[in-house]
Amino acid sequence: MTCVDRDSELDLVARLRAGDAAAFDVVHAEFNGRLFNFLARLSRRREVAEDLLEETWLRFVARAPKLRADTQLGPFLFTVARNLHVSYCRSRLLENHHSISMLGLWPTGTPQPSPFEAAAANEITRRIETALAGLPFIYREALLLTGVEGMTTAEAAAICGVAPEAMRQRISRGRAMLTKRLDGADASFALGLSEVTG
Repeated sequence: MTCVDRDSELDLVARLRAGDAAAFDVVHAEFNGRLFNFLARLSRRREVAEDLLEETWLRFVARAPKLRADTQLGPFLFTVARNLHVSYCRSRLLENHHSISMLGLWPTGTPQPSPFEAAAANEITRRIETALAGLPFIYREALLLTGVEGMTTAEAAAICGVAPEAMRQRISRGRAMLTKRLDGADASFALGLSEVTG
């Protein structure tokens, strides 16, 4: 967690396990915006991100009484959100494969800019966001988790269900792809991600 030390986090987990609604409010305030931005950047669609975020919190509430006492809330929540996004992508692939006219399992509509895109105030930031959005999913999520969310390589690897070495490779390849998509000035700014994720 960013604003709560480990002892306070463990106390929150104990309170969540006991069904304390105030503890949930603290966790929600800490992570809701971060999870939404993560899901919006992965899905590139606001309405999908909103649905996945709601489902993330529903799953969290359902699982709270069974959390391990030493649970790290950030990695736990981002794992749930990421897995829901992967399931969403699989359901869309099946839906498209079987029938275009089949009623969707998830809402569809005109893609809307994510909050991050709407808030991007300068051209360099917009270009970096566009380059990041164009990366293949596994590299985009690796850079989002480590470079934007500040997760360690080990935490990101656990969230994605891969070995830390595989995550390091994804980060390295993602950075290289991002650099190729940007010109010199933008690339040096974007590689600030490498300082965070190294």
